[in-house]
Amino acid sequence: MNKLHRILALLAVLAMIAAACGGSSDDGDAASSDADTETSDSDDEAMEDDDEAMEDDGEAMADGELVTGPGVTDDEINIGLLSDLTGIFAGLTVPITDGNEAYFERLNANGGIAGRTISTVTLDTAYDVPTHQQHYDTMSGDGNDAVAMIGMSVGSPHTASIREDLVDDEIAAIPVSWNSSWAAEDGSNVLEWGVNYCVEAMNGVDYLANALGGTTLAIVSFPGDYGEDGALGAKMAADALGIEVVYDGQAAVIPGADQTPVITEIVASGADIVWTTVNPTTLAELMGGVAAAGQTPQWAGNGPSFSPLLLNTALAPLLDTNYTHFSPNAAFGVDGDGAADIRAMMREFRPDAPHLSVYAISWIQGEIVRQTLEAAVENGHLTRAGIVEAAQSITYDMQGVIPNFSYAGDANDNLIRSSYVFDVTVDTFNADATVLDDDGEGITLVDPAYTSSVAEGFEYAPCFGI
Repeated sequence: MNKLHRILALLAVLAMIAAACGGSSDDGDAASSDADTETSDSDDEAMEDDDEAMEDDGEAMADGELVTGPGVTDDEINIGLLSDLTGIFAGLTVPITDGNEAYFERLNANGGIAGRTISTVTLDTAYDVPTHQQHYDTMSGDGNDAVAMIGMSVGSPHTASIREDLVDDEIAAIPVSWNSSWAAEDGSNVLEWGVNYCVEAMNGVDYLANALGGTTLAIVSFPGDYGEDGALGAKMAADALGIEVVYDGQAAVIPGADQTPVITEIVASGADIVWTTVNPTTLAELMGGVAAAGQTPQWAGNGPSFSPLLLNTALAPLLDTNYTHFSPNAAFGVDGDGAADIRAMMREFRPDAPHLSVYAISWIQGEIVRQTLEAAVENGHLTRAGIVEAAQSITYDMQGVIPNFSYAGDANDNLIRSSYVFDVTVDTFNADATVLDDDGEGITLVDPAYTSSVAEGFEYAPCFGI
């Protein structure tokens, strides 16, 4: 393990310990697309524009039949990781970043891309929007830290702050964010994946009502693009299913504030199901406060609301009986070719890493990068514009970790509508488990493709636009 890996692993442990012990956080957001670019009035003009864009992509040069641009040399391809290594989501994004490094180390060991190794340019945004923008400017230039594409862009407001620049600079970026607006036309260079917060909430409320028998709903969320995207999806589902919303706490949960007023409202509402779009620390405060008042509704929430580390606290028994976890992707220990490949990757290249499902995110991002670059090479244009064009022309094979998807065509047709549903099972939790262990995360798969009637009938539009 080299120095960077030791630092990343230490940061992950420290951040996750801090999260398990409590502490404030700003936004619970850490998480298919119409990726059509703007076209001209005729097909001929569009083809000319594409050709010109590729020719103008930095200092493009001919390498045999392969045209290359900024971030690509004869030996390397630079991939940018705009990660949060020291901010409020380091507990999530440090291990994801380490998993990214493991993915590309394995890819390089197997020959890389077009005879070139993948080199990651990792810059710490500290979950700060201006810093994110500053580091993007570095990556989008033509200096030593110039990149061919961005393999990770952490945060919804952060990625939103560069979405127009991505189009102007003809750079593709993969977000660690599942806001429903990415599939809109102005998000064409944002390569989102998995079910978005809004649709995930539709599935969650439907599951709470139909599988668990809920009839009255309380909705609690952070303000902003993460919390309100989920809250709006929950309300759409309640309306369609005839479920009474007895407490509408959209944007009522202020990160880091005293949550007593929200707890009081949930208790007063008498809701038998609660949907949350918050973060693990806040979830623990809300669930614990409501239970202390003598009420134990069934709870569920968007993926970032929950962390298995909560099973190392006094809340574990309540989570075991009263919480259902939703996720856009498979967990580390489930069956399937993709999940087995994730385990093999981590066991070979990070055998001491903790047993965490976030490595699935690392693998997904790596697969999107690999498949996109290979398509660009096949097209003969390993340039920024060529990479964007490749991303918008292929179907991604995700081996069951998430549904296969495409950015080509209509956003409504491409929209992923299914969610992974997990039961929280405290008896399967092991705080000391590593990737070498088959289990330990404290969640058990219930359904790998839960799709509600509400999600099925949803005509795509951004629920909460950025």
